[in-house]
Amino acid sequence: MKSNFFDVLRPGINSTFQDLGRENFYHIGLPSSGAMDKRNFLLANCLAGNSKEAAIEFAYQGPLLKFKGESAIITITGDVNFNIIKKDNNFINGECYKNYKLENEDRLDIISTNKSVYGYLAVSGGFAIKKILNSYSTFSRAKIGPFDGEKLFTNQKLEISKIINNQVPKKIKYLNTKIEYIRIIKGTNYDYFSDQGIDNFLKREFIVTKLTDRMGMRIKGPIIENIKDKNIRSEGIVKGTIQIPPDGNPIIMLSDHGTIGGYPKIGVVISADYDKLVQLAPNTKIKFKLVDLHEAEKIYQLYNLETENLLNQIK
Repeated sequence: MKSNFFDVLRPGINSTFQDLGRENFYHIGLPSSGAMDKRNFLLANCLAGNSKEAAIEFAYQGPLLKFKGESAIITITGDVNFNIIKKDNNFINGECYKNYKLENEDRLDIISTNKSVYGYLAVSGGFAIKKILNSYSTFSRAKIGPFDGEKLFTNQKLEISKIINNQVPKKIKYLNTKIEYIRIIKGTNYDYFSDQGIDNFLKREFIVTKLTDRMGMRIKGPIIENIKDKNIRSEGIVKGTIQIPPDGNPIIMLSDHGTIGGYPKIGVVISADYDKLVQLAPNTKIKFKLVDLHEAEKIYQLYNLETENLLNQIK
């Protein structure tokens, strides 16, 4: 049988294989990792006719790939500029949330994201890669995941697991909207901070800095005053935890976060707002709003319902 694969001509910035993450390894220091923007990951797979296969997640600039083989159906989600360059050098201006058929020698050029960070590439039938610790997700800092946990690299060959030629054209209208506030619940050390510090955190704006990656997001703004203890005994932390180091500038833990931390925790980003959070590019303004646990659960139920409705429109 003829092999079907992509040649990586340009790996892009921070391009990795991701799925929904690996669970139950915090005790050995491994976070769940997984797709930063869960909804866009699921939409990419669904449009490609997959369930929850690994997709390529890229940041800012994606890879340039040349397809070799019979044919392949691909989908890109996010707010992304991309082109398909046919073997006769004709261009197709790509449209997100729509599947495309690639033929032998066609190139896929994922140029950039638009005022956002992450995008996703899925291929019908999935990529021929192995699960590590029951997940396709790459955790590059620990070198865990497909291809020894490495990011995509030039001249890499990405084989497709199964070619599906009978895939029907699929498309959905979806807008990556922004929200005015990132909602949080109280952290375990909320009472460590002064009334003025809390006011600064909840009523003032912050700026996303360039010191942001899959591990964490540093933001800068008014100082959050700690009146109790600036360093605490290290304890477990979860994705979305907002720590306040001694300089008073918050750090938000993201998908590849350390599993323990010793800075006081003022809050945790609610799960329903995490997709929006991670798409905030450097120099973007960010504001927070406090909600209680009951409200956070209701918002998450609505998020899941909206996601399921979108997926049902595609199926």
